[in-house]
Amino acid sequence: MIARLSELIAPAYREVHRDLLGGGHREYWLRGGRGSGKSSFVSLEIALGLLRDPTANAVIYRKVAATLRESVYEQMLWAIERLGLGAHFRRKLSPLELEYLPTGQRVLFRGADDPGKSKSIKLARGRFAYLWFEELAEFSGMDDIRTIRASILRGEGRAAVFYTYNPPISQANWVNEEALAVRPDRLVHESTYLDVPPQWLGGDFLAEAETLRQSNERAYRHMYLGEVTGTGGQVFENLALRPLTGEELSAGRAYNGLDFGFAVDPDAFVRVGYDPRTRRLWLLDEFWGVRTPAERLAEEVAQRAGDEVVRCDSAEPRMIRQLRDFGVNAVGVRKGAGSVAGGLRWLQERAEIAIDPARCPQAAREFSAYAYPAGAGGTFLAEFPDRDNHTIDAVRYAMEEVALGRGAHTIARQRDAPRGRSWNQ
Repeated sequence: MIARLSELIAPAYREVHRDLLGGGHREYWLRGGRGSGKSSFVSLEIALGLLRDPTANAVIYRKVAATLRESVYEQMLWAIERLGLGAHFRRKLSPLELEYLPTGQRVLFRGADDPGKSKSIKLARGRFAYLWFEELAEFSGMDDIRTIRASILRGEGRAAVFYTYNPPISQANWVNEEALAVRPDRLVHESTYLDVPPQWLGGDFLAEAETLRQSNERAYRHMYLGEVTGTGGQVFENLALRPLTGEELSAGRAYNGLDFGFAVDPDAFVRVGYDPRTRRLWLLDEFWGVRTPAERLAEEVAQRAGDEVVRCDSAEPRMIRQLRDFGVNAVGVRKGAGSVAGGLRWLQERAEIAIDPARCPQAAREFSAYAYPAGAGGTFLAEFPDRDNHTIDAVRYAMEEVALGRGAHTIARQRDAPRGRSWNQ
């Protein structure tokens, strides 16, 4: 029996289906936990896409070729059977391939064991209109993905690239960091098994999920809800990656901080909102640039801060003077032993640090990936890492006045804490 499309595409994916039909985006990043329906959705869209466009072909990748047959190949067979198309496709096992008999369109299956081999893939007719990377977290990084894309997506016509994955547990993983990048041609969609009709999953699946929820909630949130729960070593457990509210965007006073780059390190400016009543902090804007000339850096900062005070790394008095010469109200922050640990702990004690990845992608990446260094036996060292923390330093500088306003004795008490850089370094 041929199922109706509304019985095959879960409600959570209907907006993505309409966006795909309208050519809204080029990339579709579909993230979700186990049973969220993302692979079923993509297989259906590829099969339907071949019917709509007789010049369209598809290629589906997994990192390891040996995993293709029992995963995406079977998934595509499921899709064409549910659409009533099984008799119209020729199935090949060596190499894995599906051919739509009326037109000769093909669905190819490849492993990315050697991404360079993608250059040898050729089509006798048509073009690759669909490219699917399944289990994206298995791939080594975006360099491999770009190599494959450059080899596959050639010629005229619109193409859609699907990325399906369960988010890795650590935000520092390349997949989670890349998903934070805001691009006009990219749609990022999240779903869980709770968005899928329960009868599609069956009682055993639901029972397994509930058992894990009761026995290990953290593992349940990662495996079934697709949450980036972390390894337990995250410095900022109060971080929230979300859009800012209208109230936050229109808040009165803001605070500005600037960390100067050196060599390949970036200059990082942030503009911060803070509510002392609720102890909530949020990032309003950022600028990030490598080897930025002083005049341009001043323009970027002045555009965001106006004539407000900008608290800067006082280890660079020459840069502060240059910014002031260009009209920026730049001042150096104070120095003090143990003040880095004190400033970071002050940030940890806020009720929430809210960052919108669309507004402040670099800050979202750094804050979410900032973790204690790992020690032996799965433990973490009680020290703050001194790397990939440029926007974090800028936030510390911006909030120096407020943090010190809690009382100088509060910072002084941190002098016996593990030492990192000074507050202004």
